[in-house]
Amino acid sequence: MEAILAVVVGIFFAVAAYLLMSKHLIRILLGAVVLSNAVNLLIFTGGRLTREVPPFIPPGLTSPDGPIANPLPQALVLTAIVIAFSIFAFLLVLAYRAYQELDTDYTDDMRLAEPEGDDTPPLRY
Repeated sequence: MEAILAVVVGIFFAVAAYLLMSKHLIRILLGAVVLSNAVNLLIFTGGRLTREVPPFIPPGLTSPDGPIANPLPQALVLTAIVIAFSIFAFLLVLAYRAYQELDTDYTDDMRLAEPEGDDTPPLRY
């Protein structure tokens, strides 16, 4: 199961990298969401997948008597989901406001600092 999830995480990272390199804000935002999901799956897979056992020590015992699931990746993923959602909400509002101001979501058309008559800065080296 870990091998399948490793392939899925790799695909998620590749899709996120592709979307983040786009010149449209919506695709960049979707790339950020896919990247956060890829990181969450990576953390979750790194903590080993054990469905059969709970992530806590039974009452009355001071140490586990058998295998237990690792609760740390689950807590990290839960926290990361909340943080990723809040960052996505902020970026979505920021992108919407930029779209309202500039009437475009294409990043090359969002060059306000450069005057229109001047030469554009080099786009590649």
